Amino acid sequence: MTMTPSRWRAVAAFFVVVLAGFSAWHFPPNLGLDLRGGTQIVLEAQSTDRVDADSDATDRALEVIRGRVDALGVSEPTLARSGENRIIVELPGVQDPEQAAEVIGQTATLEFREVVSPATEGIEPEEGQTVLPDESGQELLLSPVAFDGNGISDATAAQPEGGIGQWVVNVDFSGEGRGPWGQLVQSACANTAGGQRIAIVLDDGIISAPQIQPSLCQSGGGSSTSITGDFSQSEADDLAVLIKGGALPVPVDTIEQRTIGPTLGAAAIDASVTAAIIGLALTALFIVFVYRLVGFMATLALGTYTLIAYGILVWLGATLTLPGLAGFVLAIGLAIDANVLVYERAREEYEEHPKAGLSPALTTGFNKAWSAIIDSNITTILAAMLLFFLATGSVRGFGVTLTIGVLASMISALVVARVLAEWAVRRRFVTNRPRISGIAGTGRVRAFINERGPFIVKRAGVWIVVTAGIAMVALVGVFGKGLNLGVDFTGGRIIEYSTTQTVDAETVREAVSDAGFPNAVVQESSSDGGGENITVRTEDVDDEQVGQIRDAVVSVGGDVEQIRDEQVGPSLGTELRNKALLAFAIAVAAQLVYLGWRFRWTWALAAQISMASVVLMVVGIFAWWGKTIDSVFLAAILSIIGLVVNDTIVVFDRIRENTGLRAQPNLRQLVNDAVLQTIPRTINTTLSALFILGALAAIGGDSLTDFSLAIIIGLSLGVLSTIFTATSLAVLLEERFPFNPEKDAQKRAVDPYSAIDNGRGDGAVV
Repeated sequence: MTMTPSRWRAVAAFFVVVLAGFSAWHFPPNLGLDLRGGTQIVLEAQSTDRVDADSDATDRALEVIRGRVDALGVSEPTLARSGENRIIVELPGVQDPEQAAEVIGQTATLEFREVVSPATEGIEPEEGQTVLPDESGQELLLSPVAFDGNGISDATAAQPEGGIGQWVVNVDFSGEGRGPWGQLVQSACANTAGGQRIAIVLDDGIISAPQIQPSLCQSGGGSSTSITGDFSQSEADDLAVLIKGGALPVPVDTIEQRTIGPTLGAAAIDASVTAAIIGLALTALFIVFVYRLVGFMATLALGTYTLIAYGILVWLGATLTLPGLAGFVLAIGLAIDANVLVYERAREEYEEHPKAGLSPALTTGFNKAWSAIIDSNITTILAAMLLFFLATGSVRGFGVTLTIGVLASMISALVVARVLAEWAVRRRFVTNRPRISGIAGTGRVRAFINERGPFIVKRAGVWIVVTAGIAMVALVGVFGKGLNLGVDFTGGRIIEYSTTQTVDAETVREAVSDAGFPNAVVQESSSDGGGENITVRTEDVDDEQVGQIRDAVVSVGGDVEQIRDEQVGPSLGTELRNKALLAFAIAVAAQLVYLGWRFRWTWALAAQISMASVVLMVVGIFAWWGKTIDSVFLAAILSIIGLVVNDTIVVFDRIRENTGLRAQPNLRQLVNDAVLQTIPRTINTTLSALFILGALAAIGGDSLTDFSLAIIIGLSLGVLSTIFTATSLAVLLEERFPFNPEKDAQKRAVDPYSAIDNGRGDGAVV
């Protein structure tokens, strides 16, 4: 039996769904720390006079740190090199970042030196020698380094026999260290001026300078020894970890540190899932109301989208973060957009050829919507990929899940939904009652537009002036009022507390100011669990100062629980800010090149200027509003870039198609017709996306509210910008720079719809 294209699609859809289901069942999700709780520390290797902090040195440091982390006993830690000289350490369940950072990030240059003699005043050390105080404060002249921590094979904390309450560190030497250790012992035993002592130096400080026991002198050193000192158990444990881990080949600095409480992550998951369910339910009801039977089939396909996207995510082992959850949900809107495009085109086709039937109309709808769907999704993927390459942490996860979501939405809309819809419209019951299909009948919105649609681009210049005026107001907000940059971009520390007593931000602000932090920004924040938390944002402070801030909050709020702690170094903040600007510039350039290839440079430029104006307006609104601009806001902006360009592409694609159907059309009339023809799709798609985003904004908690609000504002402004700004600017550019047949002959030969007649009757096309 010959397989028809529809049957091939059915078979493909079946296998995709089955494989996605198997993947979702078999592979566990890899949750980010912002969802399961824990600590993330970003370390940056620093060059020294002897060693460059290149990728090789950083890799060696990574292995040393891995040994230290393993010694901490953390379950399922993640360590990876990022870029040339950074190490990202994720410690699930660790809520004491101070201890973790102290242990894994210390340089730990362990050295064994002979005590030459007490250091007298005016003594001049020879090359390699140094003067350091011992445990009692006595200055000692030490010989050059006999060997370092690389000669150690093992180190454990233990209590000596009969030493109640005392702790020592037992050290075993490797084959590399036994020889130097024996030579050091023999030399020290012969040196009575130095008191027959050996100094054990950690990070330029003597931790122990014991006298060699006679038995050790007789044995010649052996393969092990014990480090004694006034150690507590925890100090002995930490020292053993450092010694066993060995010395780092290069020093490292902690440039970023984030701690998320497990309850905050669990609440975030619950809120996101609830928002997704509510948004999906409202979207489904709306789509079924508008498109009836084929809308119901699209809703069923949305269920498979969730399964396919999740299956791909866990199969790839991608990390699911909180912004990633938002990207996962946001892609639902993209899936709906593809279905709406198809169904609106099918309605038009059925209206023109009702006798052909529902099935041919639906097939034509899929074929005609294909180019717009591909172009719009590619521009979104370009923006999402930039997040992956230029962002860090959880926002990078947003780029991954958005990309996966876009691919899954295309499979859902173009394969699964098509199989279901084609099957439905072929049923005899439906063919005898075409109106229940959702394809027969163009709808009230389209009928109103066809009868009373305005001539929008007649006053193209006016819309450009209006857009420029709004942009100026946004610029005043950005440069006049200023941006409220988050710690992601400025550096600093932000701590979030949950208090047992109800307390307002002003009371906490006074307490924190009295504690010595007058510049701290104190705000109430909606917790993902539904209550109110207190957030304190300061400049870069150390852990001791964080303790002082906590005490201040306790003094007015009763018992508190620290549920979030994020620290970003100033240099990293500057780098992230620069990367944000770079990401925006590259996104604009990449989309400009792509659209220039698919259309013409005038249309590409109009689309990008229109999109840039929307981004500027959103940033300006957040500036006037005083909202925080952080890396999550960057994810929202790059999402807006994709969504706004999507709208513009749909209109431009219709202009391109209409050009091939009309002889010598008038440019402004052709553009206006395309705008009016696509308005039903724009309204239906926008409302569907707003249901989802509105649910995220309402119950997604503080972490997703601003993200959702930014996209809601951007999506709404983007619709208006496409209708009024992009099309008007395209018309003005085309009238100023008409098509050159000689230059664009090759382009038109490749794509006969890539040019649009300017309506002058001189054969010029654009």
